[in-house]
Amino acid sequence: MTVLTEATSTVTNVALMPGFMDPFNLIGYFGAFAFWGLLIVIFIESGVLFPVLPGDSLLFVAGLIAAGSASAEHAQQVEDSGLKLWALVIGVPIAGILGGQVGYWIGRYVGTSMFKPDARFLKEKYLVEAHEFFEKRGPFTIFIARFVPIVRTLAPIVAGAAQMKYAIFSLYNVVGAIVWGAGIVLLGYWLGSFEIIQKLIEPIFILIVLVSILPMVWEWYKRRKNSTDEAPVSDAV
Repeated sequence: MTVLTEATSTVTNVALMPGFMDPFNLIGYFGAFAFWGLLIVIFIESGVLFPVLPGDSLLFVAGLIAAGSASAEHAQQVEDSGLKLWALVIGVPIAGILGGQVGYWIGRYVGTSMFKPDARFLKEKYLVEAHEFFEKRGPFTIFIARFVPIVRTLAPIVAGAAQMKYAIFSLYNVVGAIVWGAGIVLLGYWLGSFEIIQKLIEPIFILIVLVSILPMVWEWYKRRKNSTDEAPVSDAV
């Protein structure tokens, strides 16, 4: 979809965001309310129109903190967070599911009015492309979108505006939220036991961002290749 290509440049700047976008800083800001603050961030990023949030790296860091594996510097930042693995594994997927459901109904009831022909980001043609995309590749797209920043915020809204069946959307939204939310937390918890991971936190954040945007880069490449292939045909006509 076109939204993927235009979102790429925004996501590539995540590593350069101000301090409040750093997962350790963000959790430190929340202090003793870190668990609830994290759930609010995940809820918003899962479909409530604030796509530029550090979801993936935030969950990874939450797993590290729950394992007690943060470095000395970072441990001081988050010493009051009190994050527990069991609470994260249960709470994060629930927040993700609820955010996706809200995003779907936002799209269903006000989505068409949000998409304008001359809009800078929510262009009307995205609805047409989204409908065709869902028809072609099926609702599994909702599951995959969970792992792509910005797209995971917009996908529920677009699905609702494109009139995807609610039961089907809900199924893939639930599965995606569980696999993504609990999976990344558990990954951070497990990898946190390795000392080298603690020393390479910043490069890991950058790697997470790069891996997350690969689907968008691939989509951009395919669209550019298709445009190049079609150009000679148009010129010949």
